[in-house]
Amino acid sequence: MKYRRLGRTGLHVSALCLGTMQWGWTADKETSFQVMDAFVEHGGNFIDTADIYSRWVEGNPGGVAEQIIGEWMKDRGNRRHIVLATKVRGRMWEGPNGEGLSRKHIMHAVEDSLRRLQTDYIDLYQIHWDDPHTPIEETLRALDDLVRQGKVRYIGASNISAWRLMKSLCISEKHDWARYDSLQPHYNLAHREEFEPELKPLCESEGIGVLPYSPLAGGFLTGKYHLDAPPPDSARQESVKRRYFNEYGWRVLAAVEKIAEERGVLPLQIALAWLLNQPVITAPVIGANSVEQLIPSLDAVPIHLTQEEMDYLDEASRPGT
Repeated sequence: MKYRRLGRTGLHVSALCLGTMQWGWTADKETSFQVMDAFVEHGGNFIDTADIYSRWVEGNPGGVAEQIIGEWMKDRGNRRHIVLATKVRGRMWEGPNGEGLSRKHIMHAVEDSLRRLQTDYIDLYQIHWDDPHTPIEETLRALDDLVRQGKVRYIGASNISAWRLMKSLCISEKHDWARYDSLQPHYNLAHREEFEPELKPLCESEGIGVLPYSPLAGGFLTGKYHLDAPPPDSARQESVKRRYFNEYGWRVLAAVEKIAEERGVLPLQIALAWLLNQPVITAPVIGANSVEQLIPSLDAVPIHLTQEEMDYLDEASRPGT
């Protein structure tokens, strides 16, 4: 496993971050423990979750993934070796303040997360998505207080526009408050327009670590889908089909599969390597429902793509072509 600094901070994280949206949803507690064990055994130290995981599942109140991680860290006694990231923003209880980035919501939500995670600090506390109804100053002041209290080490953002992120950085600098040191954007070879035009140069300029989520386009870039074979019926597969089953998506996948075949590796490893070979990227957030799914992603870390291969993938996936 390789390690990289998170943005301009001194914090070193593994080049892949283990996402845990599946814990308590498509992966039960025992399987979740096995995947986290394997991730650590292969040198991974960076685990990402969110308080709302997986509140959208019937019977799941949210916080289940955090609870599983907390039980795992306590059982393994490895808290100090884990760089733990979670998020705040989504609805976690009823009432007008049960969601959002107000000071009230953040202060309650962090205590709930700390309890579920069975820890007294969170390494990276991220806003899950922007809240246009709360002043940026209110959110940042609350997060800065958590850093000063020692409950949070670093703060990050996700799903935020470039101008709001830049404004947040300016406010933090003006008041000498903690600033966003990471960004978690939706970014992969088949979904480039959201991040590249404005957020990418901003992150490069301001030294913000980038943690792309959905790096395999919901599984589309693994090569398991084929133009002449419809995917199985499910809400998740329908989402992949709606977003990527088009001329552009098939062209991108064909380019990934071509290089993978030439290299003798899996398509998913080429898709991850394309991200990992970009200097702006700190750690793509990968998911796995089993150890067998996890290992191929870990094997992508050492792959170095040539400039010719990067150019070929860039051209094949260029938006608007």
